[in-house]
This record gives sequence, C-alpha cells and structure tokens, in this order.
Amino acid sequence: MNDEIFDAKIKAAFEALPPADMALMNRLRNLPEEKPAPARRRFFAPGRLVPLGAAALALIVVVGVVATQFGFPMFNMSDPMYAMREAPTMPGPPVQYAPTLEDATEPMDSTMDCDMEATTGAEPGAPKDFNTEEYNKIIERGFVSPAAEPLSTFASSVDTASYSLVRGKLSRGESVTPDMVRIEEFVNYFQYDYPAPKGGAPLAVSAELGACPWAPGHLLLQVGVQAEKIDMSKAPPANLVFLIDVSGSMQMPGKLGLVRQSFLLLAENLRPQDRVSVVTYANGQDVLLDGESGANKAKIMSVIESLEAGGYTNGAGGIEAAYKCAERNFIQGGMNRVILATDGDFNVGVTSEGDLSRLIAKKRESGVFLSVLGYGYGNYKDNKMEALAKDGNGNAYYIDSLLEARRVLVEQLGGTLNTVAKDVKLQVEFNPAGVKAYRLLGYESRMLRPEDFANDKIDGGEVGSGHCVTALYEIIPAGSDEAVPGLDLKYQQRVPVPSNELLTVAVRYKLPDGDTSRLIERPVTLEDKKAAPSDNMLWAGAVAEFALVLRQSQYAGRASAAGALAQARRTDYRADPYRAEFVRILEKSAG
Repeated sequence: MNDEIFDAKIKAAFEALPPADMALMNRLRNLPEEKPAPARRRFFAPGRLVPLGAAALALIVVVGVVATQFGFPMFNMSDPMYAMREAPTMPGPPVQYAPTLEDATEPMDSTMDCDMEATTGAEPGAPKDFNTEEYNKIIERGFVSPAAEPLSTFASSVDTASYSLVRGKLSRGESVTPDMVRIEEFVNYFQYDYPAPKGGAPLAVSAELGACPWAPGHLLLQVGVQAEKIDMSKAPPANLVFLIDVSGSMQMPGKLGLVRQSFLLLAENLRPQDRVSVVTYANGQDVLLDGESGANKAKIMSVIESLEAGGYTNGAGGIEAAYKCAERNFIQGGMNRVILATDGDFNVGVTSEGDLSRLIAKKRESGVFLSVLGYGYGNYKDNKMEALAKDGNGNAYYIDSLLEARRVLVEQLGGTLNTVAKDVKLQVEFNPAGVKAYRLLGYESRMLRPEDFANDKIDGGEVGSGHCVTALYEIIPAGSDEAVPGLDLKYQQRVPVPSNELLTVAVRYKLPDGDTSRLIERPVTLEDKKAAPSDNMLWAGAVAEFALVLRQSQYAGRASAAGALAQARRTDYRADPYRAEFVRILEKSAG
C-alpha cells in the first residue's frame, strides 16, 4: 500500500469519528484541525510506517481510557457501548403512551437494542458479572417481650423500590441477596381495601388479626392506614422540578431511555396551572426549563426527548440547583416537589451516604417534597436512594419498566405528588396479659425511640393521596408454652392490667402545612380475629411469606414460595394486574 492510499484511509477513519471524539483526539495529539498536505505526506513517509503504527495503537488506547473516564463512548463502532448511544428523538406532537402488561416482562427500554455485556452499568469491557450495586445491611429484629418493651415505634413508609427492584432481578434470572429485600416495601407495593377516612380526617386506621401462615400457633396482626383520595382534577397547582441524571452511566439499558419515556407520561398529565422546571446534572448542572407552564406540553416534551448522557455524576450539585428552582417557583398551598431520576451512582462532589442525607435534610426545610425514581442495574446505589427518600420528606420507587412508570406517574399520580399527611408515625402498645412476644416485620431503617412518637421535632414518613400504609406483626399469644430465648427477666416483674385488649395502635401525623401532630388510636382485641381472614390479610401474609424466603430470614419458620402461592390463590388476585403478576412470580419460584 503506497503512502497516498494509507493517508486517505487514515483521513477517512478520522472523519467517521463523532465530533466529541474527533475534538478529544486532536487535543491529545496536540495537532491543529488542518495540516498542510505536503507535511502530512512527509509524516507518512515509508520509513516511518512502523513507528507510526505503534504510536497510533498507543494513542487509541489512551483515547479509550480518557473517553471512558469522561463518559464518552469509545470510537470503535463495533463496541457495545457505542451501540448504546441514542440519537435524540425529533420533537413532535405529544405521543399517547399506553403500556400494557406485556411491558412488565420487558425491564429494559424497548427502544434499545444492545449487547448484554453493556447492561451492567460498569465501564466498557468489564466482565458480564461485574457489579457495583450497593445496599444497606438489614439486621432483622427478633421477638420482643412486652413486659420489657411494651412499645413498638416507627415512621411510616410508602416506598416500594425494593419490590420492583427484586422483581426485575427475578425476571432476568439473577440472584437476590437478603439486603435487597425490605419486607415492608414488598407489602406496601400493593393496594388494600381499608376503610376510608371520615369526618374530614386525612387518615383512617384499621387492624385485623389472623393466623400466621408460616408459624402455627402464632398470630399475624395487620395494621392498615388509609389516606384520603383526592381527585387530581381538583388538586392544587403543582410546582414540579424534573431533576434528571444525564451522566455517562445513564447510557445503559433501562436508564435514560426509560427516564425519557417516564417523564413523557407525566408531562401528558400536566395542567395549565402547573409549573415545570427541568434540571439535568453530570459534570455540572443545567437548567433547561424554569417554571414553564404546564400548558406548553409540546415544549416540555421536546426538552425531555432531547436529553443525552455523558460525563461524571455531580448529584449534589444537581440537588442544589433543583431546590433553587423549586423555591424560585414555589406555589403557596400547592404541590411543590422535586422528582429525581437517577441510578444513584454519585461520583463527584458530595458522594457519601451520610453527607447526602445531611444535605437533603436541610433542603426539606424549604417545604419542597421529594420523590426518588431509581433506574438501571449493575451500578445501582440503593443505599443512597433510600437515604435521600428517608431524609428528604420523600418516597422512593424503582422503575424497571414502562408499566411501572405508568403505575407511579399516572395511575398513582395523586399519591406520588400530593402529600395529605406528613411526619406520620405509628406506635403499638402490647399488653403482656395477652401477648407473650411480638416482632415487627420490616421497617428496620424506620425504627424510632418510644419518646420520639410524641416529639413533633422528629421526622416521620409522608403519605400521599390514596396511599395505603401496611404494617405486620407476628405475635406469640400469652399462655403459649413456646420457649423464646432471652425474654425472661430476673429482676423485673410486671403485673399486667386486666383487659380484653391485646394491644393499642396509635398514629400521629401532621397536615402538609402544619407543625403540630394529631393523634388517632385504635385498640385491638381477640374479636378482631375473624373466622375467615379477609383478602387483605391473605394477600399481605402471602407477600410477607415470600419476602421472608427471599430474605433467608431466621424467623421464616415454615415459609416457602409454594405456601405463599397457595395463600395468594385464595384471593381474588385476577382482578388486579399487579397481584396477577406476583402470582406468576410465585408460580415460577415454586417450580
């Protein structure tokens, strides 16, 4: 091959590079964009071909490493990372998305056709099993004697991220580790038929006793808190900030493509009185929209469709910019909320879980609430997502499909956006005359001290329009001859007060714009144990049983996927597509 042909091939290869990679290549070579032809031919003289080849190979390696660090795809056109790069969709009229149940089995963005090697969220070229996901360690609490600890106190939670995250793992045939499974989020994923609030109160409390399906001789207590459901057409105006992670890791399947589709669904439901801001973050932060009227749907959707990924992840900077937008456009008496969409993989600025918690705790004082939407897998940081939701007057969801996005941002939009009660806390007082021992299933990260219940300075959980909060207790009745290690007291004896009550459930809450809590109490007796358990009890028990199996809990007793399946089938599960999907998961797990 003569030097002119070789020169032409090199030039053609460089011209095929994306502009970002061409600019980066030129900077690394320290060469001008154009070079006179005679000098270029002398550079490719025959005597220099061998050293030139070696230098070019070294340069390609350097560019690949640097490009990866900066979030740009490598310029090898056959590399799966390059295949994942999506061209922005051309702006057009709003598209009516109507995902069906089939979407539930397709966790990745359907617009992507990518090599599975690139789905880990790791750097290009990483092994397929490379995984940097992070989860907080869950330490299960065992049985407690009401003689020693009569009060069980915790903050409410309507988070559901754990269930949809694990569902995605199971659908892909991946292993589930115990720390992924938060039992309360499994149970709270589903809706229950609890009595609605009356008399203008935003919450109602109910309770039911039944046999514990995985522990013969034990009782299962189901505590239900039902929030009032507000017609969104009559809801106050919304001031929403879409805070979207567009860093390099969001190029992966099931991330930015699905984020765009999710926010397009939400944009379709905006009203003229609503305000929308769009803030993105990677190396820095960009405010793409600032207080745009919900009437301008086409403009909002065009901005969402144009989003592309690349760069590091300065999540803290994005949070600061988003809250400034929310405060600037604050609507007194309205729904003021930041909606964060990310994989949680912060790597620039404030990155530790503790620092992020302190940052977001300060931001909640602004009166702006937070919703955290998690996306992707392989590098997903569940611990950071949980901390942000817990400390930011917020709730956390994991979006593994377009169907899940529709559930959170369309079907349950009122609950996602419209908080009807804040700082919601629950406290159950057990009577040792009727209860030998008890244990709360889940809520490990939401536990409070007994004295925190009536302390209005202590933060609780937020409950949105139409939300259900469900808590389950496994109870060993008084008089049981079952030995429970560690519960006998040597120096302290208490004489129970005669009563037919087993326990009392108490709930404290504040109105969204209030600072003083209100109290609801409901005693529970053996009369609350029905001859035939309700659908609520059967379903919650089945979900909790399967969660105990996945948690590999030492308190699982006789729990099994087959047992959970048998109980779930006793309910009218076919009437609810999400329950029907869970039954299919149980069928597959039970073999």
